[in-house]
Amino acid sequence: MFNLSGFLSVNARQHPTAEALVCEDLRLDWQTLEQRVGHLGAALADRGIGEGTIVALMMKNSAAFIELLYAISHLGAVVLPLNFRLSAEEVDYIAIHAGAALVIADDVFQLQAAGAGLPVISLDSAAQKDVGAALLSPAQGLRSAPVALRGREDTFRLMYTSGTTSRPKGVVHSYDNFYWKCIDHALSLGLNRQTRLLVVGPLYHVGACDLPGLGVHLAGGTLVIQRDFDPVRVLQAIARENIEGIWLAPVMINDILALPDGDGPDVSSLRWCIAGGERTPESRIRSFFARFPNAAFIDAYGMTETGSGDTLMDPGRELEKIGSVGRPLRFVELEIRNEDGQPVPPGQEGEICMRGPKVMAHYWRDAEKTAEAFFADGFLRSGDMGYLDADGFLFVTDRQKDMIISGGENIASSEVERVIYNHPAVKEVAVFARPHPRWGEVAVAAVVLAAGQTLTYEDLLEHCRMALAGFKCPKDLVLLPALPRNPSGKVLKRSLRASDLAGHFAAHPGVIPVG
Repeated sequence: MFNLSGFLSVNARQHPTAEALVCEDLRLDWQTLEQRVGHLGAALADRGIGEGTIVALMMKNSAAFIELLYAISHLGAVVLPLNFRLSAEEVDYIAIHAGAALVIADDVFQLQAAGAGLPVISLDSAAQKDVGAALLSPAQGLRSAPVALRGREDTFRLMYTSGTTSRPKGVVHSYDNFYWKCIDHALSLGLNRQTRLLVVGPLYHVGACDLPGLGVHLAGGTLVIQRDFDPVRVLQAIARENIEGIWLAPVMINDILALPDGDGPDVSSLRWCIAGGERTPESRIRSFFARFPNAAFIDAYGMTETGSGDTLMDPGRELEKIGSVGRPLRFVELEIRNEDGQPVPPGQEGEICMRGPKVMAHYWRDAEKTAEAFFADGFLRSGDMGYLDADGFLFVTDRQKDMIISGGENIASSEVERVIYNHPAVKEVAVFARPHPRWGEVAVAAVVLAAGQTLTYEDLLEHCRMALAGFKCPKDLVLLPALPRNPSGKVLKRSLRASDLAGHFAAHPGVIPVG
């Protein structure tokens, strides 16, 4: 049995009263969690959910989110986590493209989720703590749903990534992908029944859900979940809950390290922190060690397509290998390849490519993009540039694909460009990244105006917000007489990123006319 119900049942049988899930004032042991998942499965089955049904979740972190992951798998259905920061138009596209049959949403996202024209189950604060009790019909009584057996190649989850295209792509995670990912992380991080992981990133994201996320449950450990990130509450939870590990986006680490040192909570239990999304400067690593003297700072590299966490930094070598994101895990083949698809020697830059059982097999309903993503021998093309040193440590040098990473979230510049091109004042547009002290990067729109047109930053922002999540909207507008292009006509975004424009943004936010 490959459903998540498999390891849930084993843990409930072997150590029923051990703590499995903590969320605010709710504490569930394994036996109780298994019972609640069975009841929730029955409630979903009453609503027509079964093998192969796709159920979308538009929720902040809660006990209900974890229980729904288990219950959907229990029924042989497929979970589709949705980024709650997306616009109604983006939610509509993903839900329809995926073929979702139902959306389950926190009540604050009910209207946003309803834009897809699908049935929506709205969860209030009480339901977020006991979703099964909220959904079970009193007339039907308390009962558990039978498990629908799944195989290795069956789909466990769909996750939509911004990728590099104008529309998100659906990443298909099989049970095989999921379990190999969990095994690799468990071996690399030493996960076991005593592991206590603090989850503060959004569970719709692979960082929070998968790095190592549910892998801790596979090993019989405990997940401690906070609904929203707050740096003060993170430190308090580490001390109160005896937390061993955590995943944090770069912006979260910055916020924690910005807190006054003083006499804060005792955080000596923390043994490791996984970071990712950008190259970490030495000053931040040293500041982390000062705040968490017993913890390793584990830079990582990964993709949604691989379930995240393909490389991890060896503890103790963070400063020796500054700028590296670590070495590939046991079950990840990683090669650096040139434009012809041939492996290159250590020290030579090329495209980062990966193969292994945790790598997805295909994109959902997109044979063309799937074919573009893989070499004939099964290696996935990441679109990122980097090199391996003589010791096998990976250094990421640039993004070949047109991606902006803001606060740990991927933004496809082509997706933003698609929206901006619909503005009547715009003749041409190129969206690129600029550095930001808090978010790492933010989007900038370089626009060539149509003849006789004018455009303000406020007008552009209003236009973008109708179709895009707020974090994807440009933070600056640059008006140019023409976009820089190479002889073949391709826009040179690297030139835009490296130009003198970047130096003006902090002092002159908004519109910067040039030329």
